[in-house]
Amino acid sequence: YRYTERFDGPLLTTLRVSDAEIEEAAAAVPSELQTALQEAKRRIENFHRAQLGEGEYLKEDGVALWRKIVPINRVGLYVPGGTAPLVSTTLMLGIPAQTAGCSEVVLVTPPDEDGEINPAILYAASLCGITEIYKLGGAQAIAALAYGSESIAPVDKIFGPGNQWVTEAKAQVGASVCAIDLPAGPSEVLVVATEKADPAFVASDLLSQAEHGPDSQAMLVVFADRSTGERYADRVVEALRLQLTKLPRADVAAESLSNSKIFIIPTRKGCASLVNAYAPEHLIINLGSEEEDDKLLELVYNAGSVFLGPWSPESSGDYASGTNHTLPTAGWARGYSGLSTDSFIKKITVQRLSEEGLARLAPTLLSLAEAEGLEAHRNAVAIRIEEPS
Repeated sequence: YRYTERFDGPLLTTLRVSDAEIEEAAAAVPSELQTALQEAKRRIENFHRAQLGEGEYLKEDGVALWRKIVPINRVGLYVPGGTAPLVSTTLMLGIPAQTAGCSEVVLVTPPDEDGEINPAILYAASLCGITEIYKLGGAQAIAALAYGSESIAPVDKIFGPGNQWVTEAKAQVGASVCAIDLPAGPSEVLVVATEKADPAFVASDLLSQAEHGPDSQAMLVVFADRSTGERYADRVVEALRLQLTKLPRADVAAESLSNSKIFIIPTRKGCASLVNAYAPEHLIINLGSEEEDDKLLELVYNAGSVFLGPWSPESSGDYASGTNHTLPTAGWARGYSGLSTDSFIKKITVQRLSEEGLARLAPTLLSLAEAEGLEAHRNAVAIRIEEPS
């Protein structure tokens, strides 16, 4: 309560969002937005349902092996709600949790100065069947989910993006007490374009990330020789200036752009090297043709999510194409995938050996146990096949 008052403004008397508040939220959401959220849910759900798999099964010489797929029992979803309440994130987290079959889903999101939650966030949560919702944000929300509090039971895994404080809190609890999805901090985009790409399109893609916050990054790689690249870069910069004048969050976007860069690289291999070194959260490839886009994509192995061609703005993945927008940032795409249904399940290995199966495997087991000097391991096999330990 103290940190909520300090950082968000309101002095709350309860953290839990009531059923009445959830019901009232639906009435406060315009019908057009309700329709948009329902359509987004349908598309996201279709893609995430397609990710559900069946456990593998293998049997050889009396040794049966398989994996049992089970949902994580209790999961915590963090939805940013500060300067830009991320309604879409509610769907991106809630839908795979629902699809995976998690039995308990708790959502936390910071309140506004009046102690209220954005109605669209509550409506989106209701679409995902989420009823346990708390007015809580920041590092204190992550602590509550991880360790539990008087009013919030701890969860088994925490999901969701956030600012640098939330990301750091997730890193700390993830190293000690609670599983986390991935490092998803301040947003970033890297656009690779040639002079064939409409500079207004490219500028709009850069600004769509820059407006997230002053610590977001929007990077441009121009695939061209120096003179051509410099001329094209100037056209993009001019388009940025023009579009900035029309944005309500122009100050935020401008500060982000001041920390961003333009690179001019004359070779495809060089462009790919920079992409893979940076490992962007969002990668947009707009090289003038599907063939050229695909050639560069073949060389990319570090990226959170990729958008190909002039008609694939990053906004499509952020909202409703169906892919998930919770993605690794700050170079973590080198080793992490974006959020998916898989993130909400566990795969438990199971095995059943017959007496004959163990007998066939025994020489290998005994030899390896002896090589490691683990006599009890050896004995657990030997005692079953009636071989003296």
